[in-house]
Amino acid sequence: MRTPAVTARTALHARLIEPAQQSELQPSDSLPPYMESFLAHLRVLVGVPFEYLVPDERLLPVESIRFFYVDRSWTDRLVDGALAVGQIGSREAAHHQSRAPALTQLLDQSERMVRSLQRGTGFDAAKSASEVDPQPAEVITGFVLRSSAVAHWPHMDVRAYDTRIPEPYRASDPEVVAHQLKPLRIELLAPSVLIALFEREPQMVILEEPHHGVQFGVRQIGSGVAVPLRDAEGSQITVEQDGEPVSIPVTVPMRARHGDIVRVKALRDALQQQHDTTYPAAVNQTGSAAFAISVLDPPWRQHFEGTEDHAQTGTPAPPHFVTVTQAVQEAGLLANLKTLLGGA
Repeated sequence: MRTPAVTARTALHARLIEPAQQSELQPSDSLPPYMESFLAHLRVLVGVPFEYLVPDERLLPVESIRFFYVDRSWTDRLVDGALAVGQIGSREAAHHQSRAPALTQLLDQSERMVRSLQRGTGFDAAKSASEVDPQPAEVITGFVLRSSAVAHWPHMDVRAYDTRIPEPYRASDPEVVAHQLKPLRIELLAPSVLIALFEREPQMVILEEPHHGVQFGVRQIGSGVAVPLRDAEGSQITVEQDGEPVSIPVTVPMRARHGDIVRVKALRDALQQQHDTTYPAAVNQTGSAAFAISVLDPPWRQHFEGTEDHAQTGTPAPPHFVTVTQAVQEAGLLANLKTLLGGA
């Protein structure tokens, strides 16, 4: 048998040591962009099945919001699991252990570019922007929201702040922007479910209707409708009632035969009467612009502040416990139990 000029082993060895196989500008221990992007996305739970985030539907009932902390140890193990695919031997495992601290430090910076990548920014530009902030990784907090507001306003504005900012305020003011936390992820998981992650712990979270939804509108009060009295800047004029600021409603007059049609001139006169008699700070109805300010329905804004639950007032009722013996003594349950046991 003739000896081959080149064996498979020799050809493979020559190919592996060929200089063209590895550029000098990219050392062998650096991550390619696609891998860095993939692992950074895992860091902020992108691609994690929803049943791992909310294992039971009762944890996220309809019209509810749940705030949480992200366990970095858990996300690090998630990254380890993804990298374990390439650890087929002791050499690869040793290499991973030696490079793990540097990889963790790299992903601490890379996780800050995930939102930019999701919004269409190129990898190089997103990478450069994330490296501007050399600070070590902070604690990650977030929330999961299940509400019809998510479905109705898919572009809802979500912001978190490191301090409580009293109303009224403008989100674009430099003093307000300085307190805004960096969003790491804001994404729809379902038509009515939204997840948001932030760097650091917020003291105030704001959900706001998109500003392109600004329109004219009225509010239902009893059997009629009304508009809140506003000043020249569009802010509501309020009065103290039981220690709380309450808006001043102005009833909207409707046509007698068409209850869904507004009598615009009569509404304008009612607003002007409030300005002339009781509340001089109200908009002076000098024209269409002043009237538009009075009937403006600004974007809806929902605040979440602090950690105290104010949903209930007064002392809650003591919990009611039912022992197992009491439960099985109920007639209906006892009959079902006997049926299951074959009439015993």
